[in-house]
Amino acid sequence: MKYHQGKFKPINPDKYAGDASNIIYRSSWELRFMRWCDTSINVLKYSSEETVIPYRCGTDNRLHRYFVDFKLQIKAKDDSIKTYLVEVKPLGQTVPPKYPGKQTRRYITESMTFIKNQSKWKAAEEYCKDRGWIFMIITERELGI
Repeated sequence: MKYHQGKFKPINPDKYAGDASNIIYRSSWELRFMRWCDTSINVLKYSSEETVIPYRCGTDNRLHRYFVDFKLQIKAKDDSIKTYLVEVKPLGQTVPPKYPGKQTRRYITESMTFIKNQSKWKAAEEYCKDRGWIFMIITERELGI
């Protein structure tokens, strides 16, 4: 599988919280989301893979570091400023894999990925709750793909 990766050059580099000359996207979906962040008038600041959350993975019970895809500060309709941590993932990785009747290599890989993602997202939910932030998972549905 080929992934669409590269460097993002923002139209509004002042909105990027970090080094705006070194913004990396790891998929066409992340690129689409970055473009939205860069051009949306409600997004005040954003960053990519700058927030790191420690988590214990359910697959090996060891501590790991989760680099969340995006952190956003958004001006809400009531003029308050809300902070979001956002993960961009395929919808298929947000639900448990369907058991095909036997434990195939693909089923095991998909199950391990699902468990790992659930461990990350649980840690992100707790991290956000402690700070009064919101954690979201954006899939192809929200991106209109």
